[in-house]
Amino acid sequence: MNRANAKQRIFKKRGDFEAFEKVLAEALERTPCRLLAYCIMSNHWHLLLRPYEDGDLSEFMRWLTVTHVRRWHTWHGTVGIGHVYQGRFKSFPVESDGHYLTAVRYIESNPMRAGLVRRADEWEWSSLAIRNGADKGPLKLAQSPIRIPKNWSELVNILPNETDLVKLANAINRGRPFGNDEWVKQTARQLDLEGTLKSRGRPIKAPNLKAKARTNKATKAKPGRR
Repeated sequence: MNRANAKQRIFKKRGDFEAFEKVLAEALERTPCRLLAYCIMSNHWHLLLRPYEDGDLSEFMRWLTVTHVRRWHTWHGTVGIGHVYQGRFKSFPVESDGHYLTAVRYIESNPMRAGLVRRADEWEWSSLAIRNGADKGPLKLAQSPIRIPKNWSELVNILPNETDLVKLANAINRGRPFGNDEWVKQTARQLDLEGTLKSRGRPIKAPNLKAKARTNKATKAKPGRR
């Protein structure tokens, strides 16, 4: 994920969102990665990617952000004025099991949790829109490493539980692997991320949910396989 500098809105109108999706599609063509999920918000975005080779992720993200920044300044007439992003992107590994589905739900439910829409599938600028049939031109989703449940849209519209939110907040803020405990330890050793497992400062709290759970079909849907 990456976030705008000084909490500025970098996606204000339809053209801003469409332009980023175009750059994202170009980045996937230039440095092949498997795009599994994404969501573009007003001042940040999330991507769930599965690289093919070591080094692909860094190269992909470098080209994506640099190209988007250059074009954004050109579109808005602000060339040479300030930074668009806070800095380098944040990333963390995700285990290909139920934790993967939790990460996808977290990404695609972002607009609903922020109170921008009543249901996540009302937000046009995410992979959930593609799953529901939206045509994004060259921007396509790769095959999921595990099966996506048939009632996926309903599952995304159920707010993640606080335990998952805390774990994901730790993963995002510290680059800590997200998965089962043993997998997390093994992956941290393998990728030299053991420092992310050490406690520091106050415990991270679950992100503030602006959107409250509502009585609708989503709250009555069965969780299904996770």
